[in-house]
Amino acid sequence: MASAVDAAGNPIPTSAVLMASSKHIGIRCHSENLEFLKCKKKDQNPEKCLDKGRDVTRCVLGLLKDLHQKCTKEMDEYVGCMYYHTNEFDLCRKEQQAFEQKCSLE
Repeated sequence: MASAVDAAGNPIPTSAVLMASSKHIGIRCHSENLEFLKCKKKDQNPEKCLDKGRDVTRCVLGLLKDLHQKCTKEMDEYVGCMYYHTNEFDLCRKEQQAFEQKCSLE
């Protein structure tokens, strides 16, 4: 895995990318996720929450693009480690620390 984005600069949300970015997603996209979960709790019909789901997706993809622009090297190294070690956080702590230092949790 060479990069978390494609040639056009659009994020590729693989499991390694999402796992590596999970803390950032939890913080930055908290309100969108909360609204989606409230919608799902209120109505189990998947069609009723499509707009909320799109909001979550838009937030996550925007965040991934921002993270990759802000700390390309650190994100690619962390994502690469997560990919290589099948998303085992414990085996990628060094890369995680470098990534979180460069792209601090806001």
